Amino acid sequence: MNKPNLRNYQLEELKNLMEIIGEPSYRGEQIFHWITCKNAITFEEMTDLPKSLRTKLSENFSLELPEIVDKEEDIDGTVKFALKLKDNNLIETVIIPEKDHYTLCVSTQVGCPIGCKFCVTGKIGFKRNLEVYEIISQVVIARRYLKEKEEELPLRNIVFMGMGEPLLNLKNLIKALKILAHPKGFNYSRKRLTVSTVGLLKEMEILAKEFSTALAISLHAPTDEIRRELIPIAKKYSVEELILACKKFPRIKNSRTTIEYVIIKDVNDSLESAKKLADLLKGYPFKVNLIPFNPHPEIPFERPSQEVVERFQKYLLSRGILTTVRKSKGLGIDAACGQLGAKILKSLTPHSINKETAVGTG
Repeated sequence: MNKPNLRNYQLEELKNLMEIIGEPSYRGEQIFHWITCKNAITFEEMTDLPKSLRTKLSENFSLELPEIVDKEEDIDGTVKFALKLKDNNLIETVIIPEKDHYTLCVSTQVGCPIGCKFCVTGKIGFKRNLEVYEIISQVVIARRYLKEKEEELPLRNIVFMGMGEPLLNLKNLIKALKILAHPKGFNYSRKRLTVSTVGLLKEMEILAKEFSTALAISLHAPTDEIRRELIPIAKKYSVEELILACKKFPRIKNSRTTIEYVIIKDVNDSLESAKKLADLLKGYPFKVNLIPFNPHPEIPFERPSQEVVERFQKYLLSRGILTTVRKSKGLGIDAACGQLGAKILKSLTPHSINKETAVGTG
C-alpha cells in the first residue's frame, strides 16, 4: 500500500484532511509546522500531538524522504546529493556555499526533455515529473544536513535550476512554491525563490498569475540562429518574443530578471554576440549572469578563456547592463551548471539513453 505523503499537502489541505479523519482542523497546522519549520521525518517527533493521532498518522500516511545514495563534497564546500526515489529513479540536488548563506539548487524532473546541447542532464532523456513531496524533500534533506553540521549560515535561497525544466512540471512546481513561501511554514520570501526556464511563454503566463517568483531565463544566445542550435525547443519562440514575455512577467520589488548565458568558445563568445545581446536587453532592468561553459567528455564544446569572458562582461557593463560572471562551484564533483546527472549518465547503458529526447523536443 502506497501511503499518501503529507509533504504533498498545503496547510489548508492538511487542515481539511484532519477533519476528514475525525480530528480537529488545527492539528493540520501543528503537523504543517513540524513538516516545514522543524523538518520532521517521523510522526513520533511530533510530541505536541496525542499518541493516538501519531499512531493513526503512521498507519495511514507517510513522511518518507528519498534515500541518499551518494553525497559528495567539493573543495569549495559545494555538496551534491544523489537521491533515489521510490521507483528507483535518481535525481541530484546541490548545496552551494555563499559568503553569508547557502543556496540550494533543486531538481523538478527526472532527467530533462529540453535537450540543451551544452547540458549533461538532457542526455539522460526524460523519465518523469517529480511529485510535490519529492521537490520539498530536497529542501528538508539540505536543511537537516546543515543542522547536523551545526552550520550557522542559513539556507537562504532556493533556485529551481537542477535537473529538468521547471515549467514542464508547472502544477507541482506552483504547489511546492506555495508550501515553501507559506509564512507558517518554511517562510521563504518570493525573491529568495528563483525559477529558471528556457522560456515557455504560456507556462510563464500561468506562473505569473498563480505564484510569481524571481525569474531566470536560460537565454544563452543573442540570436535565433545560435539559440536554436543550442536549444532545439527554442524554435517555438524568437528571442524577441521571449524578452517581451520577460518584461511582462511581474517583477519582485527591488529585483531584476536574470538572463543566464552559458558562454561557449567560438559559439556565442564573440564581441559581436555581446553587442547583439546588449541591443536585445536595452531599456529594462535585466541582470546578465555569464556562465563559462563547464566541460564534460559527453559534450563537444570548450570553455572560453578568462580574457574572452572578461571582454564580454566589460562590453555589457559599458552598455549599462548589470553583468556578473558565475564562479563554477562544484566542478570537481560534477555539480556545476550543466553537469547534473553526469554520474547517472555513466550508469546507463547506451540502449537505456533516450537519444531522441536527448536532442530536444518540439
